[in-house]
Amino acid sequence: MISLEANIRNTKTKGELSALRNNGGVPAVIYGGEAQNETVSISKKLLKSLIDKENFLSNIVTLNVDGKPQNVLPREIKYHIISDEPIHVDFLRVVPGVKIRIEVPVQFINHEKSPGLKRGGVLNIVRRKVELRCPSEKIPESLVINLDGVDIGESFKISSINLETDVTPTIKGRDFVIATLAAPTVMKEPEKPTEAEEAAEGEAAADAAADGDKPAAEGEKKEGDDKKAAEEKK
Repeated sequence: MISLEANIRNTKTKGELSALRNNGGVPAVIYGGEAQNETVSISKKLLKSLIDKENFLSNIVTLNVDGKPQNVLPREIKYHIISDEPIHVDFLRVVPGVKIRIEVPVQFINHEKSPGLKRGGVLNIVRRKVELRCPSEKIPESLVINLDGVDIGESFKISSINLETDVTPTIKGRDFVIATLAAPTVMKEPEKPTEAEEAAEGEAAADAAADGDKPAAEGEKKEGDDKKAAEEKK
């Protein structure tokens, strides 16, 4: 489980918030459950290293607030419009039994064991994340799809994934597709003729041109013979 240090903050004005951010901190709020909201600050450097991880927003974080740990779920991160630096974070308290909506990433394993991929098939991913409704203590880290033995033409639907009790997709009423293994779509370019084939085509063209001149010559000869015969009759 991810762990992150936090400190209680008492910032109230924009100037105090700016000073906090300039000193390498990020203001945050912890909410949810029966406890009151808490305003805290966390290290921007540590936060950015966690954000770089793909599953940060779907992982429970142990937030150590002045040394007292509590489990929370990152719900929203706000970024600076120009620098794209994180400037605020909302954390939801993890309360056992309380159901929440959360997007969970899809993970594909055993690519090398798929005969369809070996034959040039293409894995078309329809959904890289699936939104689930589940108790906060049962959030899956990822939805795993095993490609072992999968061939071209096969598809993966939500029903093919084993979900724990009380964990359900928010899309109801249909068995939606997550990914398919399709046939390759790249067409092969026609092969370039060899030099021998090009030479043969050139000789054939030359022969055809020579044959085309021959009838014309015979026609001229026949016309001259007819003229000679007519003069002899005279």
